[in-house]
Amino acid sequence: MSSRIQQADGERDQLVRRAFLRAAGVAVALPLLPSLSPRRALAAPTATMAVTETGAPLRMAFMSIPNGVQQDHWWPSEAFELNETMQPLSKLRDHFQVLGNLDHINATPGSDGAGDHARASATFLTGRRARKTAGSDIHVGISIDQLAAQRFGHLTRLPSLELTSDLIRNSGSCDSGYACAYQYNLAWSSPTTPVTPEASPRQVFERLFGAGAGMDRKRNFAMRQESDRSVLDFVLEEIHDIEPELGALDRRKFDEYLTVVREMEQRLKAAERFRDPPETPLATPEGIPADFGEYMDLMYDMLLLAFQTDSTRVGTLLLAYDGSNRIFPHLGIPEGHHYLTHSQRQPELAKKVARIDQFYIESFARFLSKLAQTTDVDGRSLLHNSMIVYGGAIADGNRHTHENLPVILAGHGGGTLKPGRFNQPEKQPMANLFVGMLRRVGVQVESFGDSTGELLDV
Repeated sequence: MSSRIQQADGERDQLVRRAFLRAAGVAVALPLLPSLSPRRALAAPTATMAVTETGAPLRMAFMSIPNGVQQDHWWPSEAFELNETMQPLSKLRDHFQVLGNLDHINATPGSDGAGDHARASATFLTGRRARKTAGSDIHVGISIDQLAAQRFGHLTRLPSLELTSDLIRNSGSCDSGYACAYQYNLAWSSPTTPVTPEASPRQVFERLFGAGAGMDRKRNFAMRQESDRSVLDFVLEEIHDIEPELGALDRRKFDEYLTVVREMEQRLKAAERFRDPPETPLATPEGIPADFGEYMDLMYDMLLLAFQTDSTRVGTLLLAYDGSNRIFPHLGIPEGHHYLTHSQRQPELAKKVARIDQFYIESFARFLSKLAQTTDVDGRSLLHNSMIVYGGAIADGNRHTHENLPVILAGHGGGTLKPGRFNQPEKQPMANLFVGMLRRVGVQVESFGDSTGELLDV
């Protein structure tokens, strides 16, 4: 008798839950879900994340700067004496290398005409040419971070972490007929799917540690997971009801949608293995700082926390969208950054560009210093067990060149990299660097983007 009562109670709970979720609009969202394409590719992971000889995981992260760099102030000497722009990194000389002779030819105009800033951003981590369109038929290529996340992202609570200290725009036209999605996203989970970065430090913090303060974080984190599970259970029930009614024309799109839902179910199951979020004594950030330098530093700190807690091992940070015309009055620079890059024939304006470049480097140096001061599980530093790429797919912002790109590779890759030098390999695609990075984290690829091989000496 009691079992029948329990069964009836369970069925009543199901009906109440389904009624509540329908009232919340979940059922209405069913036909809209296909537009919410997955953040990760549909294939299951096929590789295990590589670890160092001492058992620590390897991390990889990518920072993108806008508008190229002031060439005369960027490059170090052959003996690795740092130029003006990189002086903030002087105490970290043994922990990074400056790379020369790396190209992104797919960012060049070709027959596509203007739009170098959009192409540069789209190509930076993909090595592919973006289709020139301002519509929904965007197409470029999967980015290195997302390929890595698809292979070993299941090992952490967050497969990857995408951040920005700038605006978010995924619709409309932004640069000479190119969709805004190209210019405001670094990460692409498929050739047609950008992964929108998070601009709110608070939102990132709560993803890592839960909402609220102290013990409230764990409780709120568990409640959010349970809510996600309830919604997914309901969606799967709705699928069972709807599927027999589909016509032949709708079935293929519905199958694509079903694949997304099943992948979501797997992600939730994976998340449940990491039931409790990590703990931190830090307070939740209040919001986006008005000061741009503080904003960048805070987003760098979010990435540091994600690595420190092993919440993810892959991250991207778009410091500013390519083509940004941000002003820097606190540096005594009232002119816009993009404007200045096209006025570098005037020495006093070229110096302002160099000062902006240095300002970005200052923030990067603080991040690297914190990584170097943070002990990893093997007793070494997080910086030792990381590969951090800093740069962009435009070299000279005045001429919009995409050869000999400004690239810094920081970290020791768990002892597999050789920092502390100005590394000038033979001229080759930047994607060759990415092939080597992927292989170091256990993703065995034959090629990536427009690669012609692997950049071995790094």
